[in-house]
Amino acid sequence: MTEDDVRAAAERLVQFHERFAPLFGKERAQDHASTSINGLMVCPERKSLEPIALNVGDGQVSALQKFLNVAPWDHDDIQAELQAVFADELVPTAAGSPIGAVGVVDESGFAKKGEHSAGVARQHNGRLGKEDNCQVGVFLVGVTPDGAALLDHQLSLPESWCQAGQAAAERRQKVHIPETVAFRTKPQIAAGLIRQTVALGVVTLDGITADEEYGTNGGSLDEMEQLELRYVVEVAVTTTVWTADPASCVPPYGGRGRVPTRPTRAAVAAVAAVASGLGRQAWRTLQVRQGAKGPLAFEFAAVRVWAVRHGAAGPPIWLLVRRSLEPVPEVKSYVSNADAATPLEVLAEVACTRHEVEDDFEDAQSYLGMAQDETRSRVGWHHHMSLIALAPLFITLTRRDPGKRRRS
Repeated sequence: MTEDDVRAAAERLVQFHERFAPLFGKERAQDHASTSINGLMVCPERKSLEPIALNVGDGQVSALQKFLNVAPWDHDDIQAELQAVFADELVPTAAGSPIGAVGVVDESGFAKKGEHSAGVARQHNGRLGKEDNCQVGVFLVGVTPDGAALLDHQLSLPESWCQAGQAAAERRQKVHIPETVAFRTKPQIAAGLIRQTVALGVVTLDGITADEEYGTNGGSLDEMEQLELRYVVEVAVTTTVWTADPASCVPPYGGRGRVPTRPTRAAVAAVAAVASGLGRQAWRTLQVRQGAKGPLAFEFAAVRVWAVRHGAAGPPIWLLVRRSLEPVPEVKSYVSNADAATPLEVLAEVACTRHEVEDDFEDAQSYLGMAQDETRSRVGWHHHMSLIALAPLFITLTRRDPGKRRRS
């Protein structure tokens, strides 16, 4: 994405905006939406409300602040229509792809200086790679060969924001957090986003991928299996699996006492141990995509194992291992419920789709003001992210060439 791409896209904004305009309500609000999206794309430096209002809008900064922070338009309506555009324009480009349209669960942290914005706390900021005073959002992004779109999002509320007591209630009230919004872990939020997308029925996702915070959460995996979604998710190196069918690990009956029904754990091993035991013939070098510095390739191996789920025997799954090509390789492990006939290339490509989204988030923060949200309210955060979702989608649709593919 270059500044020329952004400016060229802004010239064709009106028709795109007309599809979403009625969802913002009155004509004045529709104008503010157009101003906001246009400003996110063309303001050269700061993408905050004041320069957008002064350089792109009518100069009424306070009116734009109210539109973003407290206006009654529902970001869920915007996301639903955005999913429809994604389904109409981008999902068809995945028809010939071996992995189809993939849903990527990711999170992003947004540094804050104060303590009053909704959800702000000392917590891990993935972008900085350390603990920071920040907000954290959980995102579901749809990825196809011709582009991606932010399908849904939700602000994560730390436990400190959901405690009982008058002080916490007043803090929530100041930033318009309803009493009905309770604490949920990020994997629970992600499962909810996926469930809502499936229930809406506009977008069909052929696979899901996520990092280890979500991949090691048994509840998230249960949810995806119940929704009959294929997943390839990263897991921690300490994650354990059965290397033999648990049914074959039940001790034989000795003729006295209770008949054994539970398998022994003799065949249970950490994924790191399984990976280190794979021979050279198990590994293949695959190019997964075109990187900024040329083709991006890794070594991959996959082996069938059985999951350890909630401390008990789980279903048969794939263990996928990826290692970089450096002299001291970085090793990552994934589990997948894809069927036993799934090619290694498909598992590898789904797993690496998340890197495309990380690049897109970096673009959104660098070029489109994703991290420059000036509102404090929970509603304002979701409004800002929906406007952020519209801007890169429009750019993608404007500059895409149907003959090109993002993946090699």
